Amino acid sequence: MKSKGLKIVTIGGGSSYTPELIEGFIKRFEELPVKEIWLVDIEEGKEKLDIVGNLAKRMVQKAGVPIDIHLTLDRRKALKDADFVTTQFRVGLLEARAKDERIPLKYGVLGQETNGPGGFFKALRTIPVILEICKEMEELCPDAWLINFTNPAGMITEAVIRNTNIKRVVGLCNVPIGMEMGAAKLLDVEHSRVRIDFAGLNHLVYGLDVFVDGISVKEKLITLLSDPDKSVTMNNIHAMGWEPEFLKALNLFPCPYHAYYYKTREMVEKEIQASKEDGTRAEVVKKLEDALFELYKNPMLTEKPLQLEQRGGAYYSDAACRLILSIYTDKRDIQPVNTKNDGAIKGIPHNSAVEISCIITKEGPKPIAVGELPVPVQGLIQSIKSFERVTIEAAITGNYETALLALTINPLVGSDKIAKKILDEMLEAHKVYLPNFFNNENIILSS
Repeated sequence: MKSKGLKIVTIGGGSSYTPELIEGFIKRFEELPVKEIWLVDIEEGKEKLDIVGNLAKRMVQKAGVPIDIHLTLDRRKALKDADFVTTQFRVGLLEARAKDERIPLKYGVLGQETNGPGGFFKALRTIPVILEICKEMEELCPDAWLINFTNPAGMITEAVIRNTNIKRVVGLCNVPIGMEMGAAKLLDVEHSRVRIDFAGLNHLVYGLDVFVDGISVKEKLITLLSDPDKSVTMNNIHAMGWEPEFLKALNLFPCPYHAYYYKTREMVEKEIQASKEDGTRAEVVKKLEDALFELYKNPMLTEKPLQLEQRGGAYYSDAACRLILSIYTDKRDIQPVNTKNDGAIKGIPHNSAVEISCIITKEGPKPIAVGELPVPVQGLIQSIKSFERVTIEAAITGNYETALLALTINPLVGSDKIAKKILDEMLEAHKVYLPNFFNNENIILSS
């Protein structure tokens, strides 16, 4: 890496999350000598890129750090000689997400951004684009690290591992850090004192044990979580308390997304009701984003506004900066990331992506081996891993039968007939973003 300073490229730079990313680099500037930050977007995202980019410049100026902010629609120009590339784009914008959420609900199936049919179609739209980016990276910045927090992060990471020459790839999700912060709140301690041993898949990760100052408090936390009035939730997931007996028998710390699998019926009903009352989560987020960008336009604003934390992805960007710092400084601290399994979880292929606590080194994440997962969760993990593998194949080949198979084996769908109806309607709805299925080169992406 360059001794004169690092070049960071953020694809999807017009995202509402970008100010948090800039804040993270400013905070760490003494340890992480960032020289250039290139924010990249597409024509459809140019207005947002300009708004966010100007805020980023004001933030850097106020902080008095010598970081140059570049705004561009030319991805290749940005990628040249990059040290770290972060990806936070959304193919089809929030309008595509709204379709992902609304269409499945018509068939009584969960409509959600990264789980079930919604996550499936987000993967179909996104995987071909991330593979294009990787090809450009292989040519223009072959030694760069790819830090991906485009969802579905686990599938995106696995697609890169299995189908590109990019070895330096790490997937990142804000769920584990959110779980840590939720646990700290329940335990009434500082977040820095809490550590959770994580293992599983993206949006299907479990806390195997929980520590405060190195001492296990797992039993205490499970007791606290068993209280129906206390639950670790996220802004984008409707809160529902766990049955105390179930949680004690599970004897693990579930992530908020587990509600979709352990409370499927109730969650579908909640989503249907919410879509009627407030609109889909994408429609709610659109209003939040509109308000955020109005704030960002203010020429007097020189810091990340607190309102950004209302977005479901709060702490994503700070987690990304923490990860980049640990790789750059060979910090060898422990962080949960999506990475190549390499035998860490027994029963999952070595070449598959898992979400697991890792020691972060200059060579990348080193997963902390956990062996076999507990019997009660093995089946669900294996089921979703099969779904992920078949989905990646469908995204790359554009094969209809493979897509139908993937959607049918997803446990949130549960019917080949319903899967076919959803597949047909959603393929048509997202036609412009699925060139592998329709031989259409008009693919659009943005933050």
